This record gives sequence, C-alpha cells and structure tokens, in this order.
Amino acid sequence: MIIHLRVWRQEGPESPGKLVDYTVQEASEHMSFLELLDVLNEQLLASGDDPVEFDSDCREGICGSCGLMVAGIAHGPQKRTAVCQLHMRSFKDGDTITVEPFRAHAFPVIRDLVVDRSAFDRIIAAHGYVSVTTGSAPDANAIPIPKDAAEEAMDYAACIGCGACVAACPNGSASLFTAAKIAHLAQLPQGQVEASQRVVAMVDQMDAEGFGDCSNYAECEAVCPKGISIDGIASMRRAYIKGVLSE
Repeated sequence: MIIHLRVWRQEGPESPGKLVDYTVQEASEHMSFLELLDVLNEQLLASGDDPVEFDSDCREGICGSCGLMVAGIAHGPQKRTAVCQLHMRSFKDGDTITVEPFRAHAFPVIRDLVVDRSAFDRIIAAHGYVSVTTGSAPDANAIPIPKDAAEEAMDYAACIGCGACVAACPNGSASLFTAAKIAHLAQLPQGQVEASQRVVAMVDQMDAEGFGDCSNYAECEAVCPKGISIDGIASMRRAYIKGVLSE
C-alpha cells in the first residue's frame, strides 16, 4: 500500500505548527497505525529529518496514551478502537490521511502529536480514590455486591483515560472521563463512604482545569474506545447537586 500522510508538526508549546505532507511507500494492511508512524520515522531518520513525536506504551488498547486525531476522528474511523489497534486495512491504497494531536485548551501540545494530559491526573488526585481504611484484601465474596452494580462498576472502570472524549467534544468537556471515574467507585460499598466529597472535588477540579461543560452532543460516547456510556454524566450531575447542597 501507498499511504499519503498529512502530519501536524510543532516544535514546542509556544511554536507555530503546520501540517506537513509525507508518503509511506511500503505500508502493509496488517500494520497498526502506530507501526505506520514507526515506518515513517525510519524514513525521516534515514533522510536526516526529525522523527514525528507521538505517545505510545502498551500498543494493546489498554493504556490510552496513543490518542490521536486520525482523518478528523479521535482514534480514527473504527469504532471502539484505540489508535494502536487501528489497522491499515481500515484504509485504501493511495489514501491521504490527516494526523493531528488531540485539540483542547486543557491539553496543550508539547511537540508534534504529543499533548499534556496531566489535567486528568489532577482530576483523579482531587478525590478519584477510596481513602477510608479498608484493611487487607477481603475474600471475593466477603462483601455482598449486587451483580448489576458490579457489572456497571466494571463498565465505567474500563475507561483508559485516553482523552478522546475531550478531543471529540465541541466544548472540550472532560465530563465523560470524570463521570466514569466517579461512577465506578460510587457503585461499590467502599466508594460510597466518600461519594459526596468525591463528586464535588472532582467536578470542581475539572472546571478549574479549563475543560468545557457538557451539552449532550454525545460525541464523547461515539469515539470512546471502551464504549463508556453518557448515562454516567447524568448521574454525575445529580450527585454533584446533592453533594453541593449537603455541604
């Protein structure tokens, strides 16, 4: 396959950026998109040019660090797929593909396709954890948890914090990420002790980071590689109002 790429190049946070055209002559349909970028970088290094900077780690769709805008869509055109698991068979020979970093005020560009997503870390640090004393790990069935609650908690815990929801949202909202991190703890007995403080602290931190508000476009759910439901956002809003009123 011959693939034409238009890649966002930017030397640093304060530098102007632009799209630069490249061509990969020997792409395979079996490559992942990140492997295509690896091949491009080998070409650039061989010609004495700077490689394209991009994030990756697990390359198994688990860690979320590989988030990119591929052909104008967060993580690319294949649903419920992270960029590292997006394969070139999703494209055609001769295609021109635009590759950009996630765009959001709270995700400043560091270089090329790499953005600073530490705002997510600060939202988690605000109260995305259980701080009560729980003792050592209990036996699996020691604390009765209804099956529906356990499954819902696991569905929300599947969030990998990639930031696609923010990049896809017209408002640059982190509501889906924050709601998922709140909801998976709220379903479990250990998380209910601090539920009110948690939702208020995390939502307030989300606002402080400069993320926009949710307007129910549902673009976040559409691009989420783990299919996190926007139902969690409604639950988060109700819990936030109750939490503020109870303070």
